[in-house]
Amino acid sequence: MAEAKSAPQPTTAVPATATATTGGQFRDFIRMDRPKFRVTTAYDSDSSIFLHKVSCKLLDNLAKLKMSFSSNNNGEVWEPQVSFTSKFFSLHYDVEERDALLKASFEAAPGLNFKASHQVKARQGEVAMIADLASPDYKLELSSFVPSVGKPKATFKFPLGEVSLEEKEAEEEEQKKALSVSGILKYHILNGLYTAKFVDENMDLRYAFKDEQMTFIPSISMPSNAVSCAFKRRFSNSDKLSYLYHFDSNNWNAVYKHTVGKDYKFKAGYDSEVRLGWASLWVGDEDGKAKTAPLKMKVQLMVQVPQDDVKSTAVMFRIKKRWDI
Repeated sequence: MAEAKSAPQPTTAVPATATATTGGQFRDFIRMDRPKFRVTTAYDSDSSIFLHKVSCKLLDNLAKLKMSFSSNNNGEVWEPQVSFTSKFFSLHYDVEERDALLKASFEAAPGLNFKASHQVKARQGEVAMIADLASPDYKLELSSFVPSVGKPKATFKFPLGEVSLEEKEAEEEEQKKALSVSGILKYHILNGLYTAKFVDENMDLRYAFKDEQMTFIPSISMPSNAVSCAFKRRFSNSDKLSYLYHFDSNNWNAVYKHTVGKDYKFKAGYDSEVRLGWASLWVGDEDGKAKTAPLKMKVQLMVQVPQDDVKSTAVMFRIKKRWDI
């Protein structure tokens, strides 16, 4: 008797769109677009040196690779360096010295971070632990050199500043080790900010009063008792005058600044210590990057006039240009 044949099972067709979508996602996952390169060249006429930098971001902007070197008009190249930086690890390599600086950091637990650095050629490094105390505004940092040369350095950070305790070599022969105390304290008084910086027996006291039109900054250094006073006056949104006087040496300097928008600036000043007058013209934000400047290029033209030798007047310029490739 012949066996009964089973009916064929229906097959479910996979939609073409689903297959295309899956394949597209896989291709997007393994596809690596060519990174965009940023090339920056800066030239200083005073030293006749070019500084070149080439960088690009990798792994969807998670890391950055940069190469830099200097050159002169004769085509000579020196100080080539390569660096790789990311959130948790960085490598800086000096080609001429054949030396590398490694840095790493990670969060071991919420409120507990570790960081370390190592200089390969010197075989020296530093490790540090940073822990949050009552809140993120209060931190305790313990750091030590590797190989260790003494007790770790302790730094307590709080909203008003920070204080550090460190063991150092004593100058007196009778004491091999001494405890060094340093730190900075800041506190708002009236409309100003009071700042105290201290390292052992040396202390700098500074008070900065500022409003919409005027800034007044007296300061004193102890134990030398050197007193100085800075005064800044804003006449308009585009005009500002700064003046600094040192009472211990009677030296002073003054600077006048005029801006047109954020990309053009003119500055002129005089320094009595070196007896030099100067004037400079900036195209592009002086403190900004070339990326935000017109044509991605910053230009500075400066004239220096020595008071004792006007014939030695010097004209200098600096140019910084960026290309995105």
